[in-house]
Amino acid sequence: MSNGNGVAATLSDAAESVKEKASEIGDAVASTASATVAKAKKAAKSAEKSVKSKVANAKKAVAKRTEKASKAVKKTVANAKKKLAAASADAKKEVASLKKKVAGKKTAAKKATKKVAKKATAKKAAVKKAVKKAPAKKAAAKKAPAKKAAAKKAPARKAAAKKAPMKKAAAKKAPAKKAAKKAAKKK
Repeated sequence: MSNGNGVAATLSDAAESVKEKASEIGDAVASTASATVAKAKKAAKSAEKSVKSKVANAKKAVAKRTEKASKAVKKTVANAKKKLAAASADAKKEVASLKKKVAGKKTAAKKATKKVAKKATAKKAAVKKAVKKAPAKKAAAKKAPAKKAAAKKAPARKAAAKKAPMKKAAAKKAPAKKAAKKAAKKK
């Protein structure tokens, strides 16, 4: 039996040494794992800090850029408003000056038409006087052409009532004016 006791002792010693080795390995693994965990925690914290700082920097950069962009937009809008206001003022001035010019032209045109009308009536009166004076001084032979001119005037009035009063009347009166001018020259 002594052989059995020796085997039992050897087995118990081996089991004990295995147990010790297992606890040593377990302790080593646990300490290594805890160190690894601690390192991982530190790395995570540092990564979190760096991410936070990068995000903060990015936000600042975006804020600066948007500020600059908004200032630039405000400046361009202000400049555009100034230009539009100046263009509007210039256009209003131009419209006012054009209105003045048109009003001046209208009054000038009215004055010119009045002058032309006065001259035309004066010429008609002069022609009538010349026609009346010429037959009085000259012989009966000279009166006949004046009567022809007068005779031509009567049909012109009838024709004027029918068609285009201004053109035909003017065409018929032209010989009377020529006759009156010739009579005035012979004096």
